[in-house]
Amino acid sequence: MHASRAWILEGQQGLSSLRLIDDKSVPSLGAHDVLVRIHAASLNHRDLAIAKGAHSLVINPNVVAASDGAGIVESVGPQVQDFQPGDRVCTYMVPHKPESEPVTFADIGSGLGQQVDGTLRPYAVFHQTALVKMPSSLSFVEASTLTCAALTAWNALFGLSSRAPKKGMSCWYRGQFALAAGATVIATTSSDTKAQRLQALGAHHVLNYRRNPKWGESARQLTPDGKGVHLVVDVGGLSTASQSLKAVRPEGVIAMTGLLGGAPDSNVNTLIDCLVNLCTVRGVLLGTRQQFEEMNQFIEEHRIQPAIDDRVFGFEEVEEAYRYMDEQRHFSKLPTDNSADHSGIASSSGADLGAAAGPTSTRADKPWKPPVVRQQSWSNEDQKHELQTRLLDLEDEEGDRPGFSEAPAGVH
Repeated sequence: MHASRAWILEGQQGLSSLRLIDDKSVPSLGAHDVLVRIHAASLNHRDLAIAKGAHSLVINPNVVAASDGAGIVESVGPQVQDFQPGDRVCTYMVPHKPESEPVTFADIGSGLGQQVDGTLRPYAVFHQTALVKMPSSLSFVEASTLTCAALTAWNALFGLSSRAPKKGMSCWYRGQFALAAGATVIATTSSDTKAQRLQALGAHHVLNYRRNPKWGESARQLTPDGKGVHLVVDVGGLSTASQSLKAVRPEGVIAMTGLLGGAPDSNVNTLIDCLVNLCTVRGVLLGTRQQFEEMNQFIEEHRIQPAIDDRVFGFEEVEEAYRYMDEQRHFSKLPTDNSADHSGIASSSGADLGAAAGPTSTRADKPWKPPVVRQQSWSNEDQKHELQTRLLDLEDEEGDRPGFSEAPAGVH
């Protein structure tokens, strides 16, 4: 048995539950396992909510925190075919899912950083299905941001292939994927300073939703024919649905990726509104491993660089990084640089597990099974709260008020 440093959650009482330990066990490799040296991790609002015990996000005691990470393969089990030492990889949050099967609420609740040890550690053993090869064009810090928010954005934009953004379409979203596909991007933000940054990232139009609470109609007017946006990516949910319906064009699509806006606005929407607006509303939870691989190929081909925060935290500063997010001081994805930790992996024999070419498994190889989710009730209200925090962290990347992401964004 070997050990490594790690940030764990001893409980769910807030940031005080985070603890850096020196003796997190690193198991020997099973036949389908991969040892990864994690160079960088990335925080989502899901991680903050888990630490606070919000919305029934139950953990396994002393779980290693965070789901997003990127690193390099150190060694592999004898039955691993897709990876070899030296490969640069990203983590996939729900490794127990078949490659092309849609992700559910329960899947996300049983994923990395909650029921399964996550990425805030310099070394980790993952089942091979918890990994995908990262884009060769990205640094480890950039690639560490792809697992949750980027994959959700990709699914929201391209999950319906017949409605995917392309040249001549308008998209209400601040993503680089839509820009690379040739769409006109309309984004929303809460301040002029952030608007300038969004424009620097390529957004064609930026609306300040604090100054213009009726941004849906404004977005419609910005489209070339005035008929509305082809694709709206809505992270606000009930609080922003009425504006999304005003922005979308007939036969357009609204991709609902979260309920992060909190309480609904005064205009409660029903399914009849979709009929009146002749639009499709699609729920989006994360994305499949196959979509992850397709996204990474797209990132390489179009040389897309993920937006990250101005500050990258060191491994010793993880608690400070959580606090930085909690205080909504971040602009975009919030990474931590695990590579600054050079402690290696300690063992009773003094050997370095990371140097092994492929250690022999000390356990019988067994088929991969999904982790057991600790008891949770799954009423409709619980599911609604789960979506507010677990998901997809098309989150409050720009550091607005808690749980409020930039209101939906759209494609012409």
